[in-house]
Amino acid sequence: MTHAAARPIRVLIADDHSLLREGIAALLASESGIEIVGQAANGEEAIERFRCLRPDVTLVDLQMPLLDGHEAMLAIRALDRHARVLVLTTYKGDARIARALGAGAAGYLLKCAIRLNLADAIHRVHAGHRYIPAEVAAEMASYFGTDNLSGRELEVLRLVADGNSNREVGLHLAIKEETVKAHVSAVLSKLGAKDRTHATTIALRRGILTL
Repeated sequence: MTHAAARPIRVLIADDHSLLREGIAALLASESGIEIVGQAANGEEAIERFRCLRPDVTLVDLQMPLLDGHEAMLAIRALDRHARVLVLTTYKGDARIARALGAGAAGYLLKCAIRLNLADAIHRVHAGHRYIPAEVAAEMASYFGTDNLSGRELEVLRLVADGNSNREVGLHLAIKEETVKAHVSAVLSKLGAKDRTHATTIALRRGILTL
């Protein structure tokens, strides 16, 4: 696809892996309509670089030290509600996608597709469009309409994932053990899980829980 622009699209790269940042910079170096104006190795640096550079598009990894991509996005969007952020990640869990889009991401690109699709994604996001690849959209659609976990159910699941028994979960949350059992049953049902371990595995894969 050929893109014309009055000036190059100014891009900031935020990822904690220097090799990936360098690889992206090298990949985009041949794109006449795109200019890399800065790099950041963590969420805090991403916010500071954005504040100083005001790029047209910011590439943000979700998993970064000091401050993760989600929090960095929220801060960047607070600085400029028109900021265009494109998420680059290895994760395609539906909850992660929904959380990123809810934080204001204009696009969501899997790192395995960077070589083929990154330049086009940047141009689309810069033009004011959403960029959501088919496989990411399919991941979201596969769970569309399913029941979301309540806040209490999520608390219970987190504690269960940490290896706590029903009794220990009850003590942590100051609720009866019978109530914990009811919440666990609801979690298993909503996630379509066979047992507590299976529920944890599903929740991690979908991004409902993060390590």
